[in-house]
Amino acid sequence: MTDKSIAEKVAPETKVPFRLRSCVWEITLACSFSCKYCGSRAGKAAKNELSTAECLDVVRQFREIGMRRVNLIGGEVFMRRDWRTIVAALCGAGIKVCIITNGFRLADGDLEFLRDVGIESVAVSLDGPEAVHDAWRMKGSYAHAVEAVKRVHEHGIPVSMITALRKDNAPLLQEFYEGTVKALPLFAWQLQSCSPMGNAAGDYDLVRYDFIDVIKWVAKTAPGAPFVIGVADNIGYFTPEEPLIRGGGGVFGGCSAGVRSIGIDCEGNVSGCESMRDPSFIEGNLREKTIAEIWNSPDSFRYNRGFDASMLAGKCADCPEGPYCAGGCRSYNFFTSGNIYESRYCARAKDA
Repeated sequence: MTDKSIAEKVAPETKVPFRLRSCVWEITLACSFSCKYCGSRAGKAAKNELSTAECLDVVRQFREIGMRRVNLIGGEVFMRRDWRTIVAALCGAGIKVCIITNGFRLADGDLEFLRDVGIESVAVSLDGPEAVHDAWRMKGSYAHAVEAVKRVHEHGIPVSMITALRKDNAPLLQEFYEGTVKALPLFAWQLQSCSPMGNAAGDYDLVRYDFIDVIKWVAKTAPGAPFVIGVADNIGYFTPEEPLIRGGGGVFGGCSAGVRSIGIDCEGNVSGCESMRDPSFIEGNLREKTIAEIWNSPDSFRYNRGFDASMLAGKCADCPEGPYCAGGCRSYNFFTSGNIYESRYCARAKDA
């Protein structure tokens, strides 16, 4: 798709034929942990993080552009002093909000606030059995995370869990599920693949696990689980199990970065996805341009808005499903193969 073809489809009020509906917003890099595989290298707050006033203006822009859902991440969201102000503004604007947390700093007062302000959900990161989880994060963090899940639920807030898969914990899914996860009061459990970026940059051995085994396990387990089990966009694609692993049916429809979603980092840089943590993916900064200006520019997010099947590389170029999955997750491809149009760890290739 060329710039001209985009311009020809422009609706006067929207500028481009794409609707922004969701955002992952990193509001701080401050964190109580410094995890060995942290993609953002979180720990200390960045020197130039958006101010409270700037964050509230972002909320205003969200409301004006029709944003429906925002996932707040860090660092650790609860380590930003004005997090309540930001969350209240988002919820007050009618935007559905999920906070992703390590569960280490959740006080009862925080949970009461979140319940009262009408937050949609809280997602707690938990990566495996206690020895595995604590080895990658901090001693005692497993117990805090499990307790956080229970306390969020007790306060009447829907709670989910996110697990980042690596070569050490992927083989332990069955043990982890039966020993811990199955009894937790979750509404959903998302499995995503750890990416070799940030603190794990270049550690390709870390992400080498048997994807197809994970997919088959999810497909077998999910139908009888007491909550939804699904895989993230960087796991797949189009194996026979596809309808059973996407957390509610359907198939992967291609990367949504710059098509339906964006990522915003703590300094106001906008990219198609907050996992696309490389300067080459930054489309603009909110101190220089508005969200609408960045989103409506025909020059933005060209890697997805201008996608054509001829761009596919490696095995994806010859795959009959390539035009539909568009090569999979752009971020994961970039950090594992160096080519955003080649899915080196596609489960379909291994299952063929």
